[in-house]
Amino acid sequence: MADYTKYDSRVDSLVIESRTNWDPSIGKLSEEDKSFLARMVHLAPAKAAQVAYWRSHTGFTREITVTESDIARIFNEQMQAR
Repeated sequence: MADYTKYDSRVDSLVIESRTNWDPSIGKLSEEDKSFLARMVHLAPAKAAQVAYWRSHTGFTREITVTESDIARIFNEQMQAR
């Protein structure tokens, strides 16, 4: 049986819906920051610290919990792109 609590490229190719959760250790963020971070983390799900997949009738739902390490990684990637 597949492990649906880590990134899997085959399963990810069948994703029809995405969800974003926020680790409790993350403080209060503006809606604009949350929107940006959610978009960035779902663009590269293989890099996410916590990813899970849930079966649905027609594919899978990808659920990523954004952690402090994800935010640091995204920040560093954005700084390097400048």
